[in-house]
Amino acid sequence: MSQPTRGRPRAFDRDRAILEAARLFWRRGYSGTSTRDLTAALGLSTSSLYAAFGSKAGLFEEAVRTYAERYREIYRQAVAEKDLRTVIDRLLIDSVDEFTRPNDVHPGCLLSSAAMTDSTSTLDTSAHYAELHGWNERALLTRIERAGKDGQLVAGTDAAALTGLVQSVVHGLSVRANLGTTREDLLTTAQLAHELLCRQLTSPTA
Repeated sequence: MSQPTRGRPRAFDRDRAILEAARLFWRRGYSGTSTRDLTAALGLSTSSLYAAFGSKAGLFEEAVRTYAERYREIYRQAVAEKDLRTVIDRLLIDSVDEFTRPNDVHPGCLLSSAAMTDSTSTLDTSAHYAELHGWNERALLTRIERAGKDGQLVAGTDAAALTGLVQSVVHGLSVRANLGTTREDLLTTAQLAHELLCRQLTSPTA
């Protein structure tokens, strides 16, 4: 006779649990989200939640790292493009796509969420975000500097200032997405920003 199983229910879906937890953390922050809130949203007992993630802090850390890395990947793929116009286009459009993904597969925009002003004993969210932001900005700056050496920038263009401007647009799109701006409106803004930013680039050769 088989022994009864213990711990998490068989229907447990780790990815779904992280998604539901992230929604709460993004909206309320770490301190404002209780273990009771989490167990109710995830459909888990307290013991099952601890068995899966170790603690509330462990669940929070996994949620932040899971969704934060998506932003790093956007930059990683964008800066790999051959010309700077495409780099900027992909960065803006892919960011809008990330900010406006369907609710059933995405918790919302981490960049401007309540979680970014909160922290736990295991993960300083602000420090983690600063590291992520720094990595993204350095990757973009390095790519823009390379474009300058390749003659893709208008003479006298400040690579650091251009990088900061692109970053400001990305973060502005994030804030507007969290305020409920539609994907279509964000894409329109991103496309206009792309046109304006590309005025700092030389015309491609035929």
